[in-house]
Amino acid sequence: MLLAPTPALETKMAITTAFTKAFHLSYPIGLAPMGGVAGGALAAAVSNAGGLGLVGGGHGDREWLAKELAEVTERTQRPWGAGLITWNTNRQTLDFILDYKPSVVMLSFGDPRPYAGAIKKRGVKLICQVQSLEMASLAQEAGADFIVAQGTEAGGHGAHQALFPLLPAVIDAFHPTPVLAAGGIADGRGLAAVLMMGACGALMGTRLYASDEALGHRRIKERIVQATAQDTVRTRIFDTIRGYDWPKPFTGRAIKNRFFEKWQGREGELADNLDAERQAYNRATQDGDPDIRVVFAGEGVDLIKSIEPAGEIVRQVGTEAARLLAGGPHLSQVLPQK
Repeated sequence: MLLAPTPALETKMAITTAFTKAFHLSYPIGLAPMGGVAGGALAAAVSNAGGLGLVGGGHGDREWLAKELAEVTERTQRPWGAGLITWNTNRQTLDFILDYKPSVVMLSFGDPRPYAGAIKKRGVKLICQVQSLEMASLAQEAGADFIVAQGTEAGGHGAHQALFPLLPAVIDAFHPTPVLAAGGIADGRGLAAVLMMGACGALMGTRLYASDEALGHRRIKERIVQATAQDTVRTRIFDTIRGYDWPKPFTGRAIKNRFFEKWQGREGELADNLDAERQAYNRATQDGDPDIRVVFAGEGVDLIKSIEPAGEIVRQVGTEAARLLAGGPHLSQVLPQK
């Protein structure tokens, strides 16, 4: 990682890593490809600000993908990508995305090896998100250009291990493959911390969910701003009501609400009452009712104070990280030996 003055202002510092070099980024920041949230407008805003925008392909809804992929290609000329849930995708969905000529495809939550060849054949870079050393080994076998070590602090789906133990373990085990960090990173301090640990960048999800360009009802974004880390919990309840059979060990971190309080620990009863409960849940989704519908959010919510334009968020986080890293040498001193 190098810090160098930018051409525009010598008083500002640019962070240069394998991640920024690969995609010509101003900041080592990527948008977590949140399904149903990270649409074309948000991905383009992040890319235009100097990060890497990733459209959240989610479970592969073709109509949704067509709209959002067309939008990102219209709104930015900078590198962008798309993410897929590996266990629930297929070759047809992948080829559909590749036809839009992304710079990168990110595969998460499953074995990436069956799809890696098709991605590489198109000259597209491959990012694999992992939650353990075992999953990282599969990513390396797949030929991942970048590995994302995702800690359990992350909003949405993830597993059990915290970011700070996982990140250096993945970096050490799979060097020289560059590694990004994800999970609970919501400001420049978090970005600076993972860069100091050896990461080449970070993905941010929840912080960019609370942005103007993110898809979703304003009430949902406001709930993220109001929430604390103690309000979040890992659960399968919201997958059950939405009809998604996520494999182990993946659960979703979401903000606790009335629906959670009613059904947590009563999953069997929920399964027996799905038709009635799903009607109410779908209405709440349309209305943006955070007391019923899922609000996926990570433990970094304590640091989110407002809903802002995504580009401003990227610039603020990147600038703060560069400032902190530039000041880092002044925090240490050599003491004389006694």
